[in-house]
Amino acid sequence: MTVGTYTLVVDVARDVELAVGALGSVAFDAGTYAYTGSAFGPGGFARVDRHRELAAGERTGTHWHVDYLLAHDAASVRDVVTTPERDVECAVARRLPAGPEGFGASDCDCDGHLAAGVTRDAVARAHRDAVAATDATDDEA
Repeated sequence: MTVGTYTLVVDVARDVELAVGALGSVAFDAGTYAYTGSAFGPGGFARVDRHRELAAGERTGTHWHVDYLLAHDAASVRDVVTTPERDVECAVARRLPAGPEGFGASDCDCDGHLAAGVTRDAVARAHRDAVAATDATDDEA
């Protein structure tokens, strides 16, 4: 089982407003979003497959904030960027533009883990930069 950090690059085809668990009503403008999560739990990166299946309508059920977005027919997973074996979830999220406050960050002190108006290149750069920053911190210790 491979574990690590992942970011889903999600296209939202049209403006939508969704009830997102305890966050309440959240508006999503049409565009590209990036959701960063951890794959250190049971199943590791199989969590990404679950997200893809939900977005494709092959699975039901909402567990995480991102599930509410992915379950909507306007949303599709365009791409996934991963960093195996590294826990850089919050470091990646902080390097991406802000999205809805609190989205995907119920278990940490980040403003959110969903970024708005991103490209795959920006997500890949955020992953590389987060690893480099972590490596530099480890070297100083």
